[in-house]
Parts: sequence; structure tokens; C-alpha cells
Amino acid sequence: MVFGLIVPRRGLLVSSVPLSYKGHRYPVEIIAHCVWRYFRFPLSFREVEELMLERGVIVCYETIHRWCLKLGQSYANSLLRRRPRPHKWHFDEVFITINGEQKHLWRAVDQDGNVLDILVQNRRNKAAARRFFRRLLKGIGAVPRVVTDKLRSYGAAHREVMPLVDHRSHKGLNNRAENSHQPTRQRERAMKGFRSVGGAQRFLSAFSGISPHFRPRRYRMTAPDHRTEMIIRFAIWDQITGTVAQPADA
Repeated sequence: MVFGLIVPRRGLLVSSVPLSYKGHRYPVEIIAHCVWRYFRFPLSFREVEELMLERGVIVCYETIHRWCLKLGQSYANSLLRRRPRPHKWHFDEVFITINGEQKHLWRAVDQDGNVLDILVQNRRNKAAARRFFRRLLKGIGAVPRVVTDKLRSYGAAHREVMPLVDHRSHKGLNNRAENSHQPTRQRERAMKGFRSVGGAQRFLSAFSGISPHFRPRRYRMTAPDHRTEMIIRFAIWDQITGTVAQPADA
């Protein structure tokens, strides 16, 4: 069975090593499509199961859950590695409620609004900012040219961890980081909140890497340009999931 979007996707990408799906009973097209639906749209696992059933594919919601846990972060990491190295970091943090307790969701985005990393922490102070900075430096492997933020704790941690990086905190510079919280808030409402810190961290790490890939900035983008951009992004998704490397009758 061939499962997926019917769009031209030839000559768009360079080759890469596909993921291993050894031991999976379902074709790669179905696995990747279920993971895409869950992280792209505000759907529950049972709703994805129902949508797949409408297409004639019988798959349990628990299986979809396992696929998302096992492969979601790997897909997100592959997408992040394809992005150009950021030269600007924008920081922001918001409150989230987990089991009635207030936590802090720290987020960093680059100059194009792509999420670099997220971290759920108990505190909103210098130690928490320092931990987030060091996590970013380790994950990205490079020091930015400019960082922007408005929280005073960032300044203290910045002087300690990245003293040579230009630090700016003028009004309006951090809009990209603040706007990037909107999809998370929408998903949080759809999920009726997060149940644990670990669950929130796992979901948001994968979600922040996959969902923005299918949300190109449409500012001054015509409809044909947007369709072309989406075709390219779906082709990238097919490649990083290994779908294009599979035979049509898999």
C-alpha cells in the first residue's frame, strides 16, 4: 500500500542515512504519517487512531503513542541538524502548570524564529538561566554573536557563561521568542495540561522541533510560494524519516 501525499519530490534533497525500523510491523509511511499528525495538529492518540481507521489503516492508539515516544525526538533532531547555525539567540520563559504546581518553561529561538531548545525548570533565577545557557552551548556547539532577553537573571548568567557575547535587552527585540510560545499554549490547552515534568519535557522537545518545520513564516509569501515551500518541507520530512528510501509496496 502506498500511503502519503502525492506531490513531486525529485531532485530536492541530498541523501542521508535513514533510521532503522527493524522489528516494526507497519510500513514506514504509516509510522511517519502518524507521528507527523500527532505533533503537527492538536490531536490525541485516539483521534489519530480514528483518522487512520477512516483511511482503512487499523492501528491502536497505544502503538501510535510508542511510535511518538521512540521516534519523535529522533525526527526533531534530524530537522534541527539541517538548519543553518544560528548567530542570534532570543530567550523567553513562561509559566506552565503541571499537576497543580507552577513550573517555568525556558525557550530559546534563533533569528528566524526556529526553536533551538526548551527546558522545564522549577526556578526562574540565575542558576536556572546558567543551566539553560550551558545546555544550549553543549547542544549547538557554537557561541552566538548576539543574545536578547529582558529577564535580569539572564544578564548575570550571561556575564558568567558567555561574557564576550553581545547582550541586548531593548524593547521589541525579543518578540520572536515571545511569539514562539503560542503553538505550545494551544497544544497545552488541547492536551488539558501536562501530567509530569518529564512528560512535558519529552513532548515539548519533540514538538518544538517538528511542528515549526511545517509552519513556515507566511509574511509576504504568495500562495504558490507557500505551496512550493511546503512541498520542499514535506520532501525533507520524507527523507529524515526514511520514507523515500522504502519500496512502494512496503
